[in-house]
Amino acid sequence: MRRQCIKVPKKKGEPVRRILLELEILDNSVKIGADQAFLYLPLTREPAPDELQSIPEGIELIEFDFEPQKKKPVPEDLLGFNPAYEVIGDIALLEDSELDNKKASRIADALLRTLPNIKTVLKPLTPVIGEFRVKEFEVVAGETRTETVHREYSCRYKVDLARAYFTPRLSTERSRILSWVKEGDTVVDMFAGVGPYSILIAKSKKPLKVLAIDKNPEAVRYLRENIILNSAKNIKAIEGDAREEAKKFAGTADHVIMNLPHNAFEFLDSAVLLTKPGGIIHYYGITPEDNLFESSIELIRTAAEKTGRKIEILEKRVVRSYAPHQYNICIEARVI
Repeated sequence: MRRQCIKVPKKKGEPVRRILLELEILDNSVKIGADQAFLYLPLTREPAPDELQSIPEGIELIEFDFEPQKKKPVPEDLLGFNPAYEVIGDIALLEDSELDNKKASRIADALLRTLPNIKTVLKPLTPVIGEFRVKEFEVVAGETRTETVHREYSCRYKVDLARAYFTPRLSTERSRILSWVKEGDTVVDMFAGVGPYSILIAKSKKPLKVLAIDKNPEAVRYLRENIILNSAKNIKAIEGDAREEAKKFAGTADHVIMNLPHNAFEFLDSAVLLTKPGGIIHYYGITPEDNLFESSIELIRTAAEKTGRKIEILEKRVVRSYAPHQYNICIEARVI
């Protein structure tokens, strides 16, 4: 199949492939071509002049004969519809807790048959419940377990989903928070779980220290394992109530991460206590669509004013939809 393509030296092939993916002009219907020295990256259309400027020098636009890409079956091919699920490590987690056993088993079978990396399929039996924010699960198919290792941004997180909360859906958000942190900063993660915020920061930046706090002893056990698993430095895992721990580290934090969206407002006094002058609170909440930010900003302001401090709002954003007419939001507030 003859296609227009970009001819690129192999050593530049992967960066150019990523650029073409971002521009959405890489043709995935055929296999990438190669010879001893070059890769041939098929295009869905000719790049515009401004798009070509983003591609490194040393490439050519030519035509090339490509082999068709064999289409791998996906769950939809077997089911006739797209099932709702998320993948955590080698576990597929069905999203609909109301599925009857027959339909759940059918979906699980399709996932195991089409996704070779999936070894277990779980169905939630409850929403997030209890002091430690965990769910109860039923193993629908595959290996009988709830423990896995999830890979994200070159980090690995061992987690038992029935013992500690974890979601891959915040991976982009975790990367965004990382961009706020500078070398030499002190970071306090008030509700660290198994460590996806704390370990990413400790491993990717050069913080003075990261204090990763959680009340759930099982989460902290996995957090400590994950610190070793990722060879993360300058990070301390602390099992305890964030309110009590805040008293020990008052006025030390350049960043305080409050990823407990249903209850973070209850800990705002402690977050302000932790934050040094000019430090930033990363506050998460669940809010209705008709009052996305203002009530949360007022809660942060009130907590600061109790101790004679003020806040400056640096950023406010919707992280994701949580439920009909409700959103998971994040507010970055500098405490002065």
